[in-house]
Amino acid sequence: MASSRFISRRKTRQIMVGDVAVGGDAPISVQSMTNTETTDVQTTLAQIRRLEKAGVDIVRVSVPSMEAADAFKSIRERVRTPLVADIHFDYRIALKVLEYGADCLRINPGNIGNVDRVKSIVDSAKDKQIPLRIGVNAGSLGKSLLRKYKEPSADAMIESALTQIDTLDKLDFHNFKISLKASEIFMTLQACRGLAQQVDQPFHLGITEAGGMRSGTVKSAVGLGSLLMDGIGDTIRVSLASDPVEEVKVGSDLLKSLGLRHRGVNLVACPSCSRQNFDVISVVNELETRLEDIVTPVDVAIIGCIVNGPGEAKIAEVGLTGASPKNLVYVDGVPNHKITNANLIDDLEAMVRKRVESKEAADKDIIATD
Repeated sequence: MASSRFISRRKTRQIMVGDVAVGGDAPISVQSMTNTETTDVQTTLAQIRRLEKAGVDIVRVSVPSMEAADAFKSIRERVRTPLVADIHFDYRIALKVLEYGADCLRINPGNIGNVDRVKSIVDSAKDKQIPLRIGVNAGSLGKSLLRKYKEPSADAMIESALTQIDTLDKLDFHNFKISLKASEIFMTLQACRGLAQQVDQPFHLGITEAGGMRSGTVKSAVGLGSLLMDGIGDTIRVSLASDPVEEVKVGSDLLKSLGLRHRGVNLVACPSCSRQNFDVISVVNELETRLEDIVTPVDVAIIGCIVNGPGEAKIAEVGLTGASPKNLVYVDGVPNHKITNANLIDDLEAMVRKRVESKEAADKDIIATD
């Protein structure tokens, strides 16, 4: 299938968020954020485990109080995924979660307070080798920048980021990533592209407050996709007013569509029309649900008729072309056998899982012989 051979990624420093490498030549990671009350430890844990099952790489958790910090400690001890503690205003909370094992700290040095408070956080992060994520959001720019630029703008966001970077540079701290987010796509693009030319830190991408499931997915695909095609971006979050698990699914699919990550089933399917020889939509929806647990990359094409079916099937590992009286199955681009519509979904699922098993066995053989 299509690859990222035409995307040249921006060269950056590399940092470690727990055991996940960010930047450099590391794969682009998918992040989400819990939307539970952090003090409700069991509910937050349950959501993180659902995110893990969906394939999340990094999870951000809001820590607005000391009580939440204590809950964060309990959560951190019971999950394997790296956790980013999201802190605003109170530097004491930041120091506490660093003690409790946060894998990364999301702060805005500008709202933490005086330089001594920022320095205390940086000193602790240095000592524990914990990276920071500094964030600029168009909706929370400082008053002085709004007076200067009159309204939120890409230039204001860049200046805010450079000011924060300068603060960390003066403290000889370079273990951080940067995010510049706005709900307006073009402002985000201009800000990220402009700053990317001036610094070498890894970038976390997002279109903030993107919207609900449908509109947020579209806005994020346009905005993040544009930056990713420019080679900009080392972690992403698709911000949706929806179940965070959907953020992970959309983010993973976005990277998959650009050939930047290969995880799970890459399912190509036609939108269906009157030429279809089976119910494409129901087959695809059911297959997506059944195959969600697969993490091994595998390309599957489901096309309802012979117009485009053979061409798509020839570039898939498992392909199905609708035909009459029987549908034609391709394996590795070669016609393999024919099947009827009876038990079509069960047969396709079995073929995909057989393919995954053979690929996983081959990978184990390679590891064993190394």
